[in-house]
Amino acid sequence: MRTRHRVVFQDAADLSFLEAASVELVLTSPPYPMIAMWDQAFSRRDRRIAPALREGDGWQAFGWMHEALDRVWREAHRVLRPGGFACIVVGDAVRSLRGRFALYPNHARILQALLEIGFTPLPSILWRKQTNAPTKFMGSGMYPAGAYVTLEHEHILIARKGGPRSFTAIEEKRRRRESALFWEERNGWYSDVWFDLKGTRQERLSASGRDRSGAFPFELAYRLICMHTIRGDTVLDPFLGTGTTLRAAAAAGRHSVGCEIEKDLRAEIFADPARWLPAARHRAASRLEEHRVFVAARRASGKTLLHESRRYGFPVITRQESELWIPLPAAARREAEDLWVVSYDEPPAPPAAADPPAGGPAPPGRLPGRRRRRHPPPRQASFTWDESG
Repeated sequence: MRTRHRVVFQDAADLSFLEAASVELVLTSPPYPMIAMWDQAFSRRDRRIAPALREGDGWQAFGWMHEALDRVWREAHRVLRPGGFACIVVGDAVRSLRGRFALYPNHARILQALLEIGFTPLPSILWRKQTNAPTKFMGSGMYPAGAYVTLEHEHILIARKGGPRSFTAIEEKRRRRESALFWEERNGWYSDVWFDLKGTRQERLSASGRDRSGAFPFELAYRLICMHTIRGDTVLDPFLGTGTTLRAAAAAGRHSVGCEIEKDLRAEIFADPARWLPAARHRAASRLEEHRVFVAARRASGKTLLHESRRYGFPVITRQESELWIPLPAAARREAEDLWVVSYDEPPAPPAAADPPAGGPAPPGRLPGRRRRRHPPPRQASFTWDESG
């Protein structure tokens, strides 16, 4: 098994290098309108923005900044396959211009654009970043009627191109079964508020002229990729930055394409695999260990698990987990200037056939001609996997 990870250094408003309906997930965090660190980047795209900011016309600048992003969302819709998802991580902005403090609701403006383009909005996630100091204040401190609520969360907007994705090809159905999540992962990851992810340390990017990278945590990207794609799918990040999405896709056994306008970030994106591959492999492998810990705790509490993973041999909660396997990245090489190829360990032995060929021996413990008893799943494990079943 190998995956390919390609980067194109150009403005994401033009994704003509990608065919229509060629990717399964768009996962990105765009420059945030009305956050000062992105003013220069937006001003290069629209010459009206810088004068508007100087004159204190924040709402006009806000609108023009989002018009620049709208062009990217339209291209994202074009390259997504029907049923594919867009996951957009964005924070709102607060800013004072000409002495007037205001909130600029980036998440609402982007959601409006997605609706107008034709995306289907889905329930979103609030990511509680918890990066501010405990003694933070905005406004007048102790005095009422002049202090402001601090912003300590970001939005993960989730939208889909059209209706649910269909899985009709036999190979695609198999890859979907093998890409299943553990029951306990599904329960935690599909919550609408994430409290457990901290903000990523923001290093100064002197080469790019920015004070911070704006990167989101690896774990955030890894989760969203596992939740919205199957093994072998392609993930697009039109604002790649330092390459977090690329590395998360590699860890999950997905292909990826990134678009980045800052060519000075090439060295960071294509850093020595020794800097990032061990951590990517560890994150994938830790899912197995975390599940074993879950099984031990469940057994210690006297609860049973009625199904078994055919590849790993440990118990699982639901039948849908029985064929899952987790790709473990083993090596990465730079096949071209802007292309990584990642290889993986051989997967565990494939599942044994459910029934022997006609006339063959019955499996141990099963009498010929006797129907296997079907155990219903435990009550607490019952849930709807998705709209397409």
